[in-house]
Amino acid sequence: HLLCWLYGLCFWFVGTLDISEESRSEELPTGHLITAICLGVIGILGFLNNLLVLILFCRNKVLRSPINLLLMNISVSDLMVCIVGTPFSFAASTQGRWLIGPAGCVWYGFANTFFGTVSLISLAVLSYERYCTMMGTTEADATNYKKIWMGVLVTWLYSLFWSLPPLFGWSSYGPEGPGTTCSVNWHSRDANNVSYIICLFIFCLVIPFFIIVYCYGKLLCAIKQVSGVTKGMAQTREHRVLIMVIVMVICFLLCWLPYGIVALIATFGKPGLVTPSASIIPSILAKSSTVYNPVIYIFLNKQVNKCEFHHTLGIAEFHISE
Repeated sequence: HLLCWLYGLCFWFVGTLDISEESRSEELPTGHLITAICLGVIGILGFLNNLLVLILFCRNKVLRSPINLLLMNISVSDLMVCIVGTPFSFAASTQGRWLIGPAGCVWYGFANTFFGTVSLISLAVLSYERYCTMMGTTEADATNYKKIWMGVLVTWLYSLFWSLPPLFGWSSYGPEGPGTTCSVNWHSRDANNVSYIICLFIFCLVIPFFIIVYCYGKLLCAIKQVSGVTKGMAQTREHRVLIMVIVMVICFLLCWLPYGIVALIATFGKPGLVTPSASIIPSILAKSSTVYNPVIYIFLNKQVNKCEFHHTLGIAEFHISE
């Protein structure tokens, strides 16, 4: 209901705009229409998936283990992207232009950068925590909960630290691609902007990427060693974990690296090399992470698979087997 209200509000706002008869008579370009459809699907699925995840964890104490708190953290940040970001870019795409002014553009750019970074950093922290759990024995006691809560706090503070500078003059937030979304100003070549983009790329994409690859790489090696000496159900379980890890890394690469690469090309490449139409594709891929994160990290989780759904849209009863 909340998401429908937000999308309805966006359409109401569109209807109140003073649009000239000439612009009303123009047919919406196919690219904007396709973008609007993609964003609409991503927004709805991302909202429902992450909301259902949070309801699952809130209603089942068994699922609220220390490491699963990180999964909840990812769902919260992804849900916020679907609430405060996607509806506005969806509405803008239906009209072919940004609708809520420069201040709204700055807010949109900040919110999406902030919550998107929270998800990225949380994925890195999650991979590190799984790596530590695999290499050593960690007990689910109060100390571990405190450590995880501290990790959650760090992800938000770290993301806020790297999202705030454009609001205070170190780079800026502005229109992105065809003008229906907003983000960091990738196209400015001055030292102030370039220095921020380099730091953002290194500390919010490259470092999390290498942490994820290193930790899951070590996990893969351990799984292969174990699978060589185990048989039957144990070997099947290890193969399932192996497939899950590979899917995690591939989806991370597909959704985030294109966005980072295109941003660097826009900043350091030949002017005009990245067209507005081409630049919107990596942006949509990055936003699609709000859909695949719950599917991979939650619904492929063995604990969650033990829950039986008796109702839909969040009104459910769960029977968790031993």
